[in-house]
Amino acid sequence: MIVAGAGLTGLAALVAACGGGGTDSAGSSQAAGTGGAEAGSGGSSGGGSGGSGGASGALARTSDIPVGGGKVFQDRQVVIVQPTEGQFKAYDALCTHQGCPVDRVADGAIICPCHNSRFSVADGSPQQGPATQPLAEKQITVNGDEITLS
Repeated sequence: MIVAGAGLTGLAALVAACGGGGTDSAGSSQAAGTGGAEAGSGGSSGGGSGGSGGASGALARTSDIPVGGGKVFQDRQVVIVQPTEGQFKAYDALCTHQGCPVDRVADGAIICPCHNSRFSVADGSPQQGPATQPLAEKQITVNGDEITLS
């Protein structure tokens, strides 16, 4: 029984390590250049509901996504970014290194808290390892001020 208990303790530690930085299911966001939290210094900043969703089925409003930044939607495993004004892109929110969920966007990068991999908001390519593969792009539709997954 002691061996089984030790295994469960190790499993709980692993789940906690890969669980992300406290992002709520509605998402977390940060504009580029605002000096977001680095790995180990606190977690995500700027979380909240952002006023998106609702009866229309929209994931976000264009005003929710800062230029040069983005917002992580953990409940949908997607991160939506706006690399340049009026250009919106979406990527899978799971890091290509070990599958940890990314937790924030800062300084033009999508950041994984587990091993600090960074991905470009422009094309999802890795800017800093250990990840070597880009984030998978997801299809979105922008209709007026609403952003939906296609």
